[in-house]
Amino acid sequence: MALVVQKYGGTSVGTTDKIRNVAKRVARTYDEGNDVVVIVSAMAGETNKLVALSQEMCEFPSEREYDVLVSTGEQVTIALLSMCLQSMGYKAKSYLGHQIPVKTDNASARARIKEIGDENIREDLKNGSIVVVAGFQGIDDEGNITTLGRGGSDTSAVAVAAGLKADVCEIYTDVDGVYTTDPRIVSNASKIEKISYEEMLEMASLGAKVLQIRSVEFAKKYNVVIHVRSSFNDNPGTLVMKEDAEMETVLVSGVTCNKDEAKISVLRIPDHPGIAADIFSPLTEANITVDMIIQNVSHEGFTDLTFTVPKGDLKKALKLVEETAGNIGASGVTSDDKVAKVSIIGVGMRSHCGVASKMFAALSAEGVNIQMISTSEIKVSCVIEDKYTELAVRVLHDVFELGSQGE
Repeated sequence: MALVVQKYGGTSVGTTDKIRNVAKRVARTYDEGNDVVVIVSAMAGETNKLVALSQEMCEFPSEREYDVLVSTGEQVTIALLSMCLQSMGYKAKSYLGHQIPVKTDNASARARIKEIGDENIREDLKNGSIVVVAGFQGIDDEGNITTLGRGGSDTSAVAVAAGLKADVCEIYTDVDGVYTTDPRIVSNASKIEKISYEEMLEMASLGAKVLQIRSVEFAKKYNVVIHVRSSFNDNPGTLVMKEDAEMETVLVSGVTCNKDEAKISVLRIPDHPGIAADIFSPLTEANITVDMIIQNVSHEGFTDLTFTVPKGDLKKALKLVEETAGNIGASGVTSDDKVAKVSIIGVGMRSHCGVASKMFAALSAEGVNIQMISTSEIKVSCVIEDKYTELAVRVLHDVFELGSQGE
């Protein structure tokens, strides 16, 4: 008997008919002799509706009340799935995050999991129940409901799998695996059979929507094998796992893009120690993630600083940065939300040279101007004008011959 954790995303539970299909798949796994824990998201579109309601009420809602509101979507789904399983003759019990409990820090809307309680789940599994858990949510030390950020149900699933020492964590979604790039952009994108935690971390952080980055961080830390699969067919998916020698033979594994980026530039900053900390500390305190950073060489005691933030945080970030710029004597602040980031990823880059220059040459040949560049051991990212995003992805996918993988 294996312990299987399954997670179903919003598109997989988007209607009552789809929930019935999920129940059948869960029941089949249970009937094969496995203990089953199911983590579900809210029905497709529900969280967006809740977010829109909060914004109708006020421009900057209380983060505590925001979490109370947006966490309600999963409560509907766990109840419906448990009802369906019970109607099919199975013992099933639903849990909200605080009932497990999923203990988190107090960073509302971006909470991080500190501990997963396993006593309640193990008792129910021992009694033959299928356990259905609300993803995306938890509880802090003061008893407040918290949420883990968009896509947080993936993190819930991997954390529960790690806490229970599950044999496998199956992430079911509307695609049947991780692809070399978005198939909606490149028609001959190939499904990747297996990918390392490091590559998946980069792909998740750089725009791939299949898995949330923190779920991969959890999986890597606790060595949880993730199987990304479709909830609409029985095809084998993509295994996210520890790196092996075979993975290193592939120079580039994938191309990603992210249009959810905005660029902020602080102009003519007095160049002396502590200025960068002055600029970024208020952003950190506001839980705004800063991604790429470029600082120009100092001229006559002044420098320019450019960085990117999530587009949804641009308004809040600009307000904070403009206040800081005034305090430190910078000449001004500019912003641009018409940018995108395109990236190539592959553990094979560690042992091969010339990858970055090949990328730059391919973009240049298509007239795509590069505004910012960031690199790591296994990735190269470029910020470009957003209207060239799809073109850049197709060109890079072709130049690194990713469409032929797996054929």
